[in-house]
Amino acid sequence: MSREYANTEARSGSKKSKKRRKKGRALKVLLFLVLLAAVFVAGAWHFTVNKVYDQMNYEKIESLEKESMEEEGVTNILLIGNDSRKEGEDGRSDAMILVSISNASKKIYMTSLLRDMYVEIPGHKNNRLNAAYAYGGAELLLQTLEVNFDIHVSRYVQVNFQAFARLVDAVGGVDLELTNDEVKYVNAYLWEYNMLEERPEGTDYLDESLSGILHLNGPQALAYCRNRYIGTDFARTERQRKVLSAIVEQAPSALLTNAGEMMDSLLSNLTTNLTQSECASLSLQAPKVVTYDIVQSSIPLPGTYSNATIDKMSVLEVDFEANKKYIRENIYGDTEGETSSEETAVG
Repeated sequence: MSREYANTEARSGSKKSKKRRKKGRALKVLLFLVLLAAVFVAGAWHFTVNKVYDQMNYEKIESLEKESMEEEGVTNILLIGNDSRKEGEDGRSDAMILVSISNASKKIYMTSLLRDMYVEIPGHKNNRLNAAYAYGGAELLLQTLEVNFDIHVSRYVQVNFQAFARLVDAVGGVDLELTNDEVKYVNAYLWEYNMLEERPEGTDYLDESLSGILHLNGPQALAYCRNRYIGTDFARTERQRKVLSAIVEQAPSALLTNAGEMMDSLLSNLTTNLTQSECASLSLQAPKVVTYDIVQSSIPLPGTYSNATIDKMSVLEVDFEANKKYIRENIYGDTEGETSSEETAVG
């Protein structure tokens, strides 16, 4: 090998070595920038979660404090619709929807619990389900569900009428299919809402000749949910789930464009026993969970109850074993049998 060739090879090797060193430095700089961005995003996320949580009303339940919010891969949270008309006022559990998030089936189960079910209430005489909340608040209501349905629910979120209406407005309203009779009842319930909110009579009334797909604002959607005169309480709970499903579907885009109003409309009227760390954990799961299908149902299942009058109350006498079986098979996936035909899946 000539000296000239050797020198050329040495210079070539030196250049390659410099390029490798420069490339290595560039990768280190890039990695540092990525880590710095990750730290910034994590810090911003942590700050946001803390700020949001501080606006909520936290209610500690000591008997459930050490209980996990997840059981057998399913996170159960009871949504309680409080029928109080004013901020800070207590009321009855007018709506109860069990939200079960299953990572195994990649589904969110929304199960309405009819308030007129005649149940055993720990420490009290048997009564309607919503009496449990009146006797002992959310804690007793959660205990009552476990005693009667063998389902462990340790976390709840409670909102009142005002928060519900404002939340619907914050996501831009909802599109729902209404019959002409439902339109008329929306106006009937709006009469009370307008009076309580000191709004002019006739505000937000719908054209009573309408039917079909209609866009409802917050007060209109609330009035639609409260209707119990068409289709009994089963239809009323179905209407509640339809509105809630529409809110869930629209929430991700609304958070990008209208996060401030969404938070302001909801948080001050929301009470929960979810801890700050649990809320943070749920927020991290949100991008994945919003892709899950929503499965709607109600308990008691059709054919598993009968109407009765007990102590001068109109109640539903329930076949608890049949409903326990439904919960185990559908929400927890205990068997590989076909999903109940009573479910309605919303993609």
